[in-house]
Amino acid sequence: MLILAKAAMAMMLGFVLAIASGLVFIPLLKRLHFGQMVSREINSRHLLKEGTPTMGGIIFIFPVILSLILLYINGSIEISYNIIILVFVFLAYAALGGFDDYMIIKYKTNAGLSLVTKFLLQTIIALIFFYLHMRSGGSSTLDFTALGISLPLGWMFGIFILFLLVGTTNAVNITDGLDGLAGGLSAIAFLAYGIISWNCGWLEGYQEIAIFCFLIVGALLGFLVYNSHPARVFMGDLGSLSLGSALATIAILTRHELSLAIIGGVFVIETLSSFIQIISIRHFNKKVFLKAPLHHHFEELKWNENDIVKLFYVVGLLLAMAAITYGVWL
Repeated sequence: MLILAKAAMAMMLGFVLAIASGLVFIPLLKRLHFGQMVSREINSRHLLKEGTPTMGGIIFIFPVILSLILLYINGSIEISYNIIILVFVFLAYAALGGFDDYMIIKYKTNAGLSLVTKFLLQTIIALIFFYLHMRSGGSSTLDFTALGISLPLGWMFGIFILFLLVGTTNAVNITDGLDGLAGGLSAIAFLAYGIISWNCGWLEGYQEIAIFCFLIVGALLGFLVYNSHPARVFMGDLGSLSLGSALATIAILTRHELSLAIIGGVFVIETLSSFIQIISIRHFNKKVFLKAPLHHHFEELKWNENDIVKLFYVVGLLLAMAAITYGVWL
């Protein structure tokens, strides 16, 4: 019962602070003219969203960090290498995404930071992650218990960290194309990893990682109050990169990397739809989807935006429940 009480408290704290943060940051973003630029290639309905404040990820990032500080001061949580790694990656990717958003807004182009610069900065983050992970006694062996496979990677584990961070952040970023879509799916994913983390009693700081997950679930629910259709604010790269990086980090720390592909199954499907579309057009000069990623395909079929989001939520929840069942119960 204590676990349930802590989880409920964390979600409530994250939610309340996110609601308050929205009341402060949305007017500030409007005053700074941090408006979203919409590509003309996307469905024409999206042109109505141009100018909506972006960089709204601060609405859930700030409450999570503030809550962790308050809980530490109160003696409710302890500091471990693993929570340091998680918070570091979360904030580092938030800074990377925020700077990318700023460049887009400043120069009024969708280019942002160059791919080389992004990859270089992400490599540095992954190297620091790897260093702290090994210093804390973490394993560099990749275990797929479902398949009965163990791969001792040694220094190549750092490359694996980079691969998972880059892949997950891009997947969440690609999915962030409809009001409330990436935020809701991320809340479901973090809820799943919160439950899984609390079952990892062997992991140093496992309770703090679980509390982080539940804090961000609550904060994302608060963010969705402002981000649900019609959205009053977008999370931007500031939000999507921080969410993706945190999911990947928790998957690695809890040694549930394979579960990430299931828990974040909708993110994977969205990314694959874009990849398939690109390959099909470049090599066969044909479209597999009316428009990619997949949520835009449904838009081209004249689906209502809320209906698409609800469908993706249901699929994400079913996949998350399947991953929890295997990762915790079976």
